Amino acid sequence: MHRRLALASAAALCGTLVLTACGSSGDSGDTEAAAGPVKLTFWSWTPNMDKVAALWNTSHPDIQVSVQKQASGDDLVTKTITAAKAGNAPDLVQVEYQALPTLVSNDVLADIAKRAGSAEGQFAAGVWQQVTLGSDAVYAIPEDTAPLAFYYRTDLFDRYGLKVPATWAEFADAARQLKQKDPSKSLTTFSANDPGLFAGLAQQAGAKWWTASGDAWKVAIDDDATKKVADFWGGLVAEGAVDNQPMYTPAWSKALNDGSQIAWVSAVWAPGVFTSSAPDTKGKWAIAPLPQWTAGNSVTGSWGGSSTGVTTGAEKAGHADAAAQFATWLNTDPQAVTALVKEAGIYPAATAAQTGGALASAPEFFADQPDFYPRAAEIAKNTAPAAWGPNVNVAYSAFKDAFGKAAQSRSGFPAALTAIQQATVADLKKNGFTTQG
Repeated sequence: MHRRLALASAAALCGTLVLTACGSSGDSGDTEAAAGPVKLTFWSWTPNMDKVAALWNTSHPDIQVSVQKQASGDDLVTKTITAAKAGNAPDLVQVEYQALPTLVSNDVLADIAKRAGSAEGQFAAGVWQQVTLGSDAVYAIPEDTAPLAFYYRTDLFDRYGLKVPATWAEFADAARQLKQKDPSKSLTTFSANDPGLFAGLAQQAGAKWWTASGDAWKVAIDDDATKKVADFWGGLVAEGAVDNQPMYTPAWSKALNDGSQIAWVSAVWAPGVFTSSAPDTKGKWAIAPLPQWTAGNSVTGSWGGSSTGVTTGAEKAGHADAAAQFATWLNTDPQAVTALVKEAGIYPAATAAQTGGALASAPEFFADQPDFYPRAAEIAKNTAPAAWGPNVNVAYSAFKDAFGKAAQSRSGFPAALTAIQQATVADLKKNGFTTQG
């Protein structure tokens, strides 16, 4: 996305997010402060981020960062846009990758390409692409990432003679074999209550749900790559080879804990979920690469992750240089990233920090797999680029509705995908965006 598209879209997007403080943000020229300590505000939802910022404050007396704890998700996006239009945005803000186009479209985030230095080389190409939106601009520094992997019960795979799937075809075979050997068990479930997982699977398959061209957006949520993913999972659900219950429910946790569900496609943060949802299975799970559409490939998608952006408000206040310095330090400096891992429990986006240091030991839940983080780092290296747009919230809402019904009825997956496409395009047009194709 280019800056001219971002500015042209700003007013329209306010309708999508139901904001009331929209308007021109004025000149975004940078006028750095001449002297004196710079005081920066940083909106973040990450636990203990204030402790990490304290390390910076101790060694940088001329630039002091105050962390203000916020809610995550759409609430923070709306609050940040509203604050920016009112002229009181924070200098820095934590932003989920899928929310970046929304904030850029509202002229909330500054282009820090000239301030990011050599940061690009510290991240996987697919991760870095998410903060550039496919342009020459840089709208944030990657903070954490969440590459998808395949988690499986080693003891139950051995008991039922199942092969850890290297391809999605082998995944489907394993699901069918398990059902034949023990109908009471399922390899996994297709869940419609968290669109992020499906988005990551489509990302792995090569989907590009939103792309910008000039002043227009092209929406391709029903592209061939996504259709392939939807047809694959829809077929497994229809034949009963996998379960159809939603994740994060008591029933789902019970299935993980008692061995009724013996595998889960999830992100690198899965150990924390296992610890709370399946405590009796500690030491019985292993991580493996995500199954591939083409044998021999090693591509993954992502499910979550966030970045640190510098606002145009910081630019107007003359704080952009200082804010960019902090954002870069926070996400690339070894001491800072180690603190993020230890204090906040994140999986860092910086590739050098994904093994050794604070991640030298496997998560306690995976104590029997000492190479957990080295394997996760290998998986993360080949994270496919994602393509987000200005109304991800609308697409995700439509997904929960359409795919929720399809999952429960075990039918209608193609129609569900069409419904998401139509709802997303209609929302863009309703709010004044130009659409293409």
